[in-house]
Amino acid sequence: MLSAIPESVGVWRFQIHPEVWLLVTALTVLYVWAARVVGPKVVPAGQPVLTRRNIVSAVVGLVLLWVASDWPMHDIGEEYLYAVHMVQHTLLTLVVPPLALLATPRWLADLILGHGKVRTVIRAAALPVVAGIAYNAMVMAVHWPALVNASVENGILHYVVHVVLVFTALMMWMPVCGPIEEWRMGIPAKMVYLFIMSVIPTVPGGWLTFAENAVYTAYDTPTRAFGISVQDDQQAAGVFMKLAAGSWLWFLITCQFFIWAFRHQRDEAELDRASRPPRPDTDADAALADEPLTFEAVAQAFAATTAAPEPDHRRT
Repeated sequence: MLSAIPESVGVWRFQIHPEVWLLVTALTVLYVWAARVVGPKVVPAGQPVLTRRNIVSAVVGLVLLWVASDWPMHDIGEEYLYAVHMVQHTLLTLVVPPLALLATPRWLADLILGHGKVRTVIRAAALPVVAGIAYNAMVMAVHWPALVNASVENGILHYVVHVVLVFTALMMWMPVCGPIEEWRMGIPAKMVYLFIMSVIPTVPGGWLTFAENAVYTAYDTPTRAFGISVQDDQQAAGVFMKLAAGSWLWFLITCQFFIWAFRHQRDEAELDRASRPPRPDTDADAALADEPLTFEAVAQAFAATTAAPEPDHRRT
C-alpha cells in the first residue's frame, strides 16, 4: 500500500526542460517541412508523400518521446525511483525508435543518409549482428552502477547516455522495420532476431529483482518517494524489465508469426488456383465436362451432324 506523499519529497515539483521542448518542436517542424516542401519535389506524381502509417507513427512517436524525456517521468526517474527510470529507458529503446523508423518514408531516409560515407557507416551499424551486439552492450552498460550513479549526478552525461542508447536502439530496429527495404530481414529471421533481443536484458533484470542491498547509491536516499523502499524500487524495476519489456518483444514476435502465416497461406491458395484447370464458361459445357466421354456419345454427335453436300460438276 502506497503511503501519502510527504511535502518534503517534492516528487511532483514541476521542472522545466527547454532542451526537450526544443528537440520535440524541432523534429516536428522539420518533419512537416520535409513532407510539405521537399516531398512533393522528389516523390513521383500520383504517389503519396506520407502514408497514414507514417503520420500515425510520427505523432505517437513524438508524443512518447516528449513523455519519456520531460517532467514528470524524467525527474521522478532521475531523482527518486529507478523503476520509473526503467520505464523511461524502455520507451526510448523499444517503442520510440521503431515508431520513428515507421514514420520515415523511403525518400526521406535517402535524403537524410545521402549516398556517401554517412550511408556506408549507417549501413554497417545497422547490420543485424553489429546492431544487436552494440544495443545489448549498451543495455548492459546503462545498468552498471558506476555509470548510473554518475549519470544521475551529471546532467550532461545523462543526456549523452540517452543519445547513445537511442542511437543503438535505432540501429537495432533498422533490420526489423527500417525504411530501406533491402536492409530488412525476412520475417522468420526477424522473429529469431527479436527473440535474441529479448534474452539479454533479462540478465540485469534478474540481477535487480533478487538484489538484497541497494545496487545504486544515487537512489538510496533517506526520504522515499511514495513510501517505496529502495529494495522494492529495484525489484519493481527488474520485474518490469523482465516481464513488460520482454512481453512487448514477444508480442511483436507473435504479430510477425501471424503475418508470415497469413502470407504463406495466401501464396499457397494462389498456387492452388493457378494449378486448377480453367472452369467451363456455360452450364452446358460444365455438364458436358462433368460427364465421362463414351462411344455412344461420340456416335450420337456424329449422327447429329449433316454432311456438306458435294459440289455438282455437271454442265448445264
